[in-house]
This record gives sequence, structure tokens and C-alpha cells, in this order.
Amino acid sequence: MTATPPPGDRIAKVLSRAGVASRREAERMIEAGRVSVNGRKIDSPALNVTDTDKIAVDGKPIKEAEPERLWLYHKPAGLVTTERDEKGRPTIFDALPEDMPRVMSVGRLDLNSEGLLLLTNDGGVKRKLELPSTGWLRRYRVRVNGKPSETDFEPLRRGLAIGEERFQPMTVTLDRQQGANAWLTVALREGKNREIRRAMEEIGLSVNRLIRISYGPFQLGQLKSGAVEELRRRVVRDQLGLDTVTPKPKRAPRRRKS
Repeated sequence: MTATPPPGDRIAKVLSRAGVASRREAERMIEAGRVSVNGRKIDSPALNVTDTDKIAVDGKPIKEAEPERLWLYHKPAGLVTTERDEKGRPTIFDALPEDMPRVMSVGRLDLNSEGLLLLTNDGGVKRKLELPSTGWLRRYRVRVNGKPSETDFEPLRRGLAIGEERFQPMTVTLDRQQGANAWLTVALREGKNREIRRAMEEIGLSVNRLIRISYGPFQLGQLKSGAVEELRRRVVRDQLGLDTVTPKPKRAPRRRKS
């Protein structure tokens, strides 16, 4: 007989939902002895807690968990999608409005890529959106150097193998030639590290601009570079299948220029 799981949620998940840290960071905090439950320090994240438990970090009670929230962010080129960069390069988190809560990115866009990046305050939402089984289509506008023909993209449409790594078939449309460059629309469902750039290089094309324009049902639309817009709670609930109802959040203001 399968054992009934204990009630509640894992302590690291609760800390993440409360905006304390990511799950991994929360686990490290627990192992360092910084977290207590009902007045007793814990040293393992293998613990479920409920709403009745009193949780503290460094002796201070944590805040109540916020509802799941989701933002659209138009990432500019030149920013990395990490909280800290070992090379000291500016990150997306440096550029977000100062009054934004602690958020995590859903997937990544590399340093030179632009366009739609989803941000969330909830680790469970992040994982749900990133799961390969979700299979949401990601669409990109891609500019390549050269004068390709439709037949050049057949290897990408069939599914490309680079070494031992296999890329799923992409949808590639040649939109127009603009001088020495061509504009394409590319759609894929996986989004491996630098997948489009690597695939184009494999067929002899160099990407010199890449803009993500959609992620599943979420669209970049007319959102300006560097701007952030929070989705209405109803939209988040409907698209992600959430069954809790909370007040509609406000739109995140833009950072004022100094």
C-alpha cells in the first residue's frame, strides 16, 4: 500500500512562495541552519509544513505567501538573464522597476537576444511554464546575414542533429530579404540553449538579431523595450489552470529615469 504523503507543502516551496528565496537558495539556507519551524531550527528541506506552522528565517517570521503573479517583460539586448553574473555584466534584474517584488525568469534569453521574457513570483508557475510536456510554442523574429532560399531551411524543418544533440523540427518562414540580411519567423517548442543561433550556424547562416515575440498564448505585442506589464489575474488563472481567486494586481510602473 502506498504511504499517504504528509499534509502541507515542502518547506523550500513555502519559502519560495513567500518571496524569501528560490527553492535551491531556500534549501541552502535550511542546511546552513538559518530556518526554524515552530521555534526549532531545521537542517533538512525534507519537511512538509502547513498554514498552522510558524516559520522564521534568521529569527524573523516570514511573510504570508503572495498569490501567483506573472509579468511580461520586453528584454533589451545586452542584459543577461541571471540574478548575478560572474563577469559583472548587467542583468535583467538590475533593470527592473525598483518596486517589483522578487521575481524569477521563465527560461532565458541569451545576452544578445531581445523580446518577450516571462517573469513570475512563484516557483511552481515557473516550473509549469518551463516543462517540456507543456509544449508551448515560442515564436521568434530572426535576422540572418545572407540570402537564403526556402530549401535551405529543410534540415531545420525535419529536425537537426548537431553532434549527439538532437533538435526538434522547427517551423521556419522566410519573410523578406533586406539588403545583405534576411528576416525569418521561427517557431519551436523546446528552446534549448542558443538553439536557433546554433541551428542557423549549422546551415551556414549567422544570426545578427533575434527577438522573441510570443511564448505560448502570451504575446510581446506593442510592449516597448525595457517595459514590464503585469497580466490580469483572470488571464493568469485561465491560462495556467489555477483555481484560486485573488484580487487583480496592479500594472507594474516603469522605472523613472534619473
